[in-house]
Amino acid sequence: MSYKSKILCFLIFFVFLIRSASIAQVFDHHMVSDYALPGSFPLVDQAAADLVFDGKDEGIKIAVANLSKDILAVTGKQSYIQSKISKGKPLVIIGQLGKSPLIDQLVGEGKIKTSDLSGKWEKYKIQTIKDPFPDVDEALIIVGSDKRGTIFGVYELSEQIGVSPWYWWADVPVKERTSLYVVSGEHSKGSPAVKYRGIFINDEAPALAGWATKKFGGFNHQFYEHVFELILRLKGNYLWPAMWGRAFYDDDPKNGPLADKYGIVIGTSHHEPLMRAHVEWSRYGDGDWNYQTNKEILQEFWREGMQRQGNMEATVSLGMRGDGDEPMSEENNIALLEEIIEDQRRIIEEVTGKPASETPQFWALYKEVQEYYDKGMRVPDDVMLLLCDDNWGNVRKLPAIGAEPRKGGYGMYYHFDYVGGPRNYKWINTNPIPKIWEQMNRTYRHGVDELWVVNVGDIKPMEFPISFFLDFAWNPDKIPAEMLQAYTQSWSEKQFGPEYAKQIGELISGFGKLSGRRKPELLDHNTYSVHYYGEMKRVSAEWKALEDLSDKIKSELDPKYHDAYFQLVEHPIIASANLHRLYESTALNHLYANQERNNTSKKAQEVKKYFERDQEISDFYNQELAGGKWPHMMDQTHIGYTYWQQPDENVIPETKSIKVPKKGALGVSLTESQMFFPESKTLKTVELSPFDTHPVYMEIFNRGQKPIEVTIKNTNNWLLFDAEKLEITSANEIPIKVDWANAPKGKNDVSFELKSGRETVMVELVINNFEVDGDFKGFVASRGVLAIDAEHFNSKYEVSPVRWKVIGDMGKTGNAVMATPETSFTLAESPQGSYISYDVWVEEAGDFEVKVLASPTLNYLNTPQGIQYGIGLGEDEPILISMHGEEKPRQWDNWVANSINVSGEKLNFKKGKNELRIYLVNPGIVIQRLLIDLGNLQPSYLGPPESKHNLKLK
Repeated sequence: MSYKSKILCFLIFFVFLIRSASIAQVFDHHMVSDYALPGSFPLVDQAAADLVFDGKDEGIKIAVANLSKDILAVTGKQSYIQSKISKGKPLVIIGQLGKSPLIDQLVGEGKIKTSDLSGKWEKYKIQTIKDPFPDVDEALIIVGSDKRGTIFGVYELSEQIGVSPWYWWADVPVKERTSLYVVSGEHSKGSPAVKYRGIFINDEAPALAGWATKKFGGFNHQFYEHVFELILRLKGNYLWPAMWGRAFYDDDPKNGPLADKYGIVIGTSHHEPLMRAHVEWSRYGDGDWNYQTNKEILQEFWREGMQRQGNMEATVSLGMRGDGDEPMSEENNIALLEEIIEDQRRIIEEVTGKPASETPQFWALYKEVQEYYDKGMRVPDDVMLLLCDDNWGNVRKLPAIGAEPRKGGYGMYYHFDYVGGPRNYKWINTNPIPKIWEQMNRTYRHGVDELWVVNVGDIKPMEFPISFFLDFAWNPDKIPAEMLQAYTQSWSEKQFGPEYAKQIGELISGFGKLSGRRKPELLDHNTYSVHYYGEMKRVSAEWKALEDLSDKIKSELDPKYHDAYFQLVEHPIIASANLHRLYESTALNHLYANQERNNTSKKAQEVKKYFERDQEISDFYNQELAGGKWPHMMDQTHIGYTYWQQPDENVIPETKSIKVPKKGALGVSLTESQMFFPESKTLKTVELSPFDTHPVYMEIFNRGQKPIEVTIKNTNNWLLFDAEKLEITSANEIPIKVDWANAPKGKNDVSFELKSGRETVMVELVINNFEVDGDFKGFVASRGVLAIDAEHFNSKYEVSPVRWKVIGDMGKTGNAVMATPETSFTLAESPQGSYISYDVWVEEAGDFEVKVLASPTLNYLNTPQGIQYGIGLGEDEPILISMHGEEKPRQWDNWVANSINVSGEKLNFKKGKNELRIYLVNPGIVIQRLLIDLGNLQPSYLGPPESKHNLKLK
């Protein structure tokens, strides 16, 4: 090669490095280029390389055929599939180690090293080699340690050339390219950290069921081949099939063999023993679902399930719950369940002809079954213990650190969707990935790595959290908390390209944060306060900002992405924003009716408009999106809940109407107060200070049809209003402003008057014009409260190995803080020395309640005292607090419904500066906010805006 050629190659390689430095490459080893690089393999140049597969496995054949289709879709060039070597052209040689003569020949000749591959679980290697065979100059090798390892290698190449795993399920277009080159060397992601990784299709009516029936005639093999391909493209390997009135093996006898051919491991849900769907009992069972009275019939029923399963790869569920996934009756006890499991294992041995330990089995500690375990029930060591969350994404139990390992290991059954109390949540994705990360990272660190399965409801619209769950299961170490936003941006880039990936990532994260505050099925007009902290208005503004950004990005995005963008980004945002507007208008309609405002009916009309808009959004999804591809997929009801179960149809919220007199009449209300005129002749506001975070507004409204004139009589020249004479047709919002430089110092009582005709209103307020020490760096109380987002600590103290970690977007308002590693001090019963501290300023000394708002983590350590932390002021001895210490009946309902756990203690604050410390006792507490009630903390869902501070925020 000439000197100039070498320089040219170097420049091309440098450009490639620059171009490939996109955020997506943070998480994926980049191996495909649009340009020829030194030693790179020409997958597609003037023509596409042929694909050579000489194995027999049908599942790998399917993946190879899909790779051929993917290359054609991306480049327009056909990559032909053959079983023998063709000379004189580049080849892609694909095979499973030990099952491909061509691969084994290369191994035998030392051209492929397999010492790091042989015997591994689901590992692949993609490698470029020169002169693999006579008259073949170069080849790309995709070799897997086993069947699925090979398939994953094939689909890894598909994704890297520009085909999203969601190309079919979310209509993500391929990235069109004219040429493709694979970078020289070896490429592999290693073996997955979690052995079995998959999804549970559940609660699938009416949406997915309606769609599958319309599209395929039901949950048959035509439906499932799309599910199996999706799971494999996402590097998963496991499925609990749909089970609401459905039976995977019985509904279509082709389902099971097809799963086995694809390489998908099938399991049945936690209450469907020995591979029998529960609905099969109603079809074929005889007598009661009661082991005490109907043992022989049940045993034969289960035996048939194992016989039908044959040699198809599966995990077998053990145990028994009551009919319809209910607890067994009270007379059924631990001894009976132990007998059931012993008999089930005997059936497994008789059918398989092997020791039971050679068949993968699990026992799910779901709901009351965990209580049996806690009371001492045990199963053989080779049985996996499938631990569970609380159906709301909070892990219930984890193995103790240092516990004796089990041969069968541990698994986790997690939820993105649920039917049950305190409320169903099925309509839309409400699973922010910081929450998933926090719980599943802790799960993994406690040694739960045999099986992760997540209830995904209808699959759609859970696309993003499904991707994250399976990516995280493959390699938790690759996605630490500080990389969650980068992961989101990377995922966005894979679906929509790099140009708008950052903004789309922000939209997805922003939606996750706002939707994770409270499930939409739990929302109503009372959720957010219309009186305090401007809460309802603030929340609506946040949704509007998200909606506006989404609209802007869509207007600039290539139209070919619009169908995918609607499904993955736009729909959840506009549907949720509209729902919040619906409830805001309902709340204001009720408020205005009570205050007899003349625009009461206008708010009622808005409620009707937003209710109809909700249906319009769903209709577009069901009827027009992607040319009508997704009928019924948005049929899920979500408005009009009255208890935990969903309404049969969406029900418009009740609105109120009033009779408005012709003559105008004065009305006045104040924010931060529920008082209004004419109910109260004198109105009082909260105390105002220079450290207020948001203004107080005076809303002057008309209670009649004709306009009214209003005059504000104010004798204080430092008390400012935008106007002092107004004509009010409907309502005007007037901020009460203070010129603090000229206002009197200290605390003072102030008043002013509003007059309209013969109607007079007196408004009384207190101003507190105080100062803090010039060198104070911290938070200043105002209006009787201090509010602090947890991440804004002044300092932190860490005793090795503890590190305080900020988790972005974890929580209802700001970012959260937790102590890591998650496995340190799990059984500690006293503060461990590490703490975070917050400097706060109060103007009056006193005993004030400190409320610690934390994520609703459960007592997963199952200790009598629960998970604990310490709290104190300065060098004072910290007080020990359990976040589960106040647990009462139905308390859990409040924790999960409100997405928060509140605990705390009264502390004695001195006037001026105080240092508030939060001490580590046990890991697992994820602190979102701190509230200090100085006597005027008002009821609201999110709490006050963060107090004023002069910190240099991190």
